[in-house]
Amino acid sequence: MHPIFSTGAIYAAAAFCEIAGCFAFWAWLKLSKPILWLAPGAALLIAFASLLTLVPSEAAGRAYAAYGGVYILASLVWLWLVEGQMPDRWDVTGSLLALAGAAVILFAPRAA
Repeated sequence: MHPIFSTGAIYAAAAFCEIAGCFAFWAWLKLSKPILWLAPGAALLIAFASLLTLVPSEAAGRAYAAYGGVYILASLVWLWLVEGQMPDRWDVTGSLLALAGAAVILFAPRAA
């Protein structure tokens, strides 16, 4: 598999785990869901952190910075599919700009 696709899959899985894990805490604190929501939330956040270690990057900060663009897009997908609010054109434009920035950070040629 091409590294861009495997990296994309890792970031997509990490984004789902982070957003779902954080949403579990949000649901408990803001939506009065039972405290039991915290257990899967914590497990998902652990999975998120573990997944980010799989990104092929020599520096954690660079992997995290590039992940930020994916997280923005994934958050807007969550907004639409889970929360039922359609992202507007500015949400979409911003997420595309963030993804472009993430691609530059992660895939730009580096001096050896």
